[in-house]
Amino acid sequence: FFVNTIKAVHVHADLLRASIASAGNDHRLGASEAPPAIMSVFIGSSLTNVLKSFEKDQKHKDDSNPSIDVNRIPKILRDNTDRNRTSPFAFTGNKFEYRAVGSDQNCAASMTVLNTIVGNQLMAFKAEIEALMADKVKKEDAIKSVIKKYIKKSKKILFEGNGYGDEWVKMAEKRGLSNVKTTPQALDAYMSKSSKKVFVSNNILTETELEARTEIRYENYILKIQIEGRILNELVTTHIMPAALEYQNKLVENIKDLESIGMKDGSVKAQKDMVKSLSKYIQGMYSANKKMTEARKLANVIEHPKDQAIAYCDNVATYFEEIRYNADRIERNIADGDWPLPKYRELLFVR
Repeated sequence: FFVNTIKAVHVHADLLRASIASAGNDHRLGASEAPPAIMSVFIGSSLTNVLKSFEKDQKHKDDSNPSIDVNRIPKILRDNTDRNRTSPFAFTGNKFEYRAVGSDQNCAASMTVLNTIVGNQLMAFKAEIEALMADKVKKEDAIKSVIKKYIKKSKKILFEGNGYGDEWVKMAEKRGLSNVKTTPQALDAYMSKSSKKVFVSNNILTETELEARTEIRYENYILKIQIEGRILNELVTTHIMPAALEYQNKLVENIKDLESIGMKDGSVKAQKDMVKSLSKYIQGMYSANKKMTEARKLANVIEHPKDQAIAYCDNVATYFEEIRYNADRIERNIADGDWPLPKYRELLFVR
């Protein structure tokens, strides 16, 4: 069961990734203790050594020979777990955990995928054993042979290091593991031939049901990004921009007043620098917000949910960070009394 679960995750990693795809999870994966989008399995050093020894027919401590008998597996300490929480699929003491499900998501979708792929893998395992036994191979030898093959083929998905490190991204790419970062890209896995086969052949979902559910997932993504874009536009045009312009006007009036009484350029340099700095971020935010709004209008006329989701992801959401960056810089340059929204400092420390 242990090896077959790892094999199932390895074969259907993209489908498992698709099960937790959402607009919110695109921000969460790989940040703030959430595992990265690269699907990997953590089993700990003890179990890793068990699999390595079993694969190579090496003797275990206190064992006369490698065996599939569960009594021969060394005692596993309960705290031999992934403490840094960067593995999406980890064995913790006596169970596997799929840690990548978003906080606002119903875990039923991921449970459906996980139960389906593991069940499908167990049936494939049984079929391979029976095929070998039909060729006069003893049952235990057949089981050992297939398990060794699974260990060898699935070892590339085993990882115990820092999932946040750039080294893991490079290593995963070399291993051939997917790094699907956005929801529209991830949801493609539901429509792959292998996914359709595993759902339909096991009578979990028909192809029509699978297509319908996937289309709904695309629509949910579109609606969330659409709402975020509209709210962002409203914040920029009705709160941030007016406050920035009003404060900039105050600085300009201050410069005029000082110059009117004979103050030279050197005496008003600080004020002029502040005006220039604000102008830079105001223009940056205005330009990005305008491009985002235009891109949203173009995305809204696209009919197919998948194409529309891709447009929102690639052409609309890409401006969010740029708008956010400029808005943050404007916030830092405006006096508290002239800023209409709560500042980060106030959100964190002011009660």
